[in-house]
Amino acid sequence: MKDYIKCCKAFLKDTIFPIRCPYCEKVIARDECACNTCKAQFPDEPVKRYAVGGYECIAPFPYDGIFKSAAKAFKFCNRGGYAKQLAKVISESIIQAQASDDFDIITCVPMHRKRQRQRGYNQARLLAVECAEILNIPYADTLEKYKENLEQHSIKASLRADNVRGVYRIIDSSLVENKRVLIIDDIITTGNTLGECARILMKSGCKSVSCAVLCAVTSN
Repeated sequence: MKDYIKCCKAFLKDTIFPIRCPYCEKVIARDECACNTCKAQFPDEPVKRYAVGGYECIAPFPYDGIFKSAAKAFKFCNRGGYAKQLAKVISESIIQAQASDDFDIITCVPMHRKRQRQRGYNQARLLAVECAEILNIPYADTLEKYKENLEQHSIKASLRADNVRGVYRIIDSSLVENKRVLIIDDIITTGNTLGECARILMKSGCKSVSCAVLCAVTSN
């Protein structure tokens, strides 16, 4: 009887709240990360970039095509429910890069509280929490954004380094001391945001810092 009730609940959940492909919004099975058509477009190898300061950053996708559309919808169009599916491909790229055993803590690029209230969620945190669960690595909020600045995508690349300087600070240095930390964000463009967060973490006593994102801009 319990199994029957469980199956009925799962059926109702899938009927009322179906799981959709983050890239085309077709209905897919609950354990899938994308439809077969979109998965056929996934790159064979992760994209490797470096944040400012030389911190390695792994991404499953280039910021282009269906991947760019999915990232923008996730970030700006109230598609936070796609976090688990998107985190799955980020985690797979980390494993593919043979880096999943290299971290003690997963954290995220923080969002200013005012902007988070406006958007309703921090997309980087949603991804980071899901990646932590998939990879079985503890998650911790290590940084806070205590000063509001212009959104990086809204200004010229040449201004982005100054725009992020001095807006983040460590929450508790004891959380990261001698730890190997992985920072998660949604997109890397110039690498200034991730680089600034990594710099603060290293200054606070981290052993090492690496980065992972959903999409990487491959040309600026």
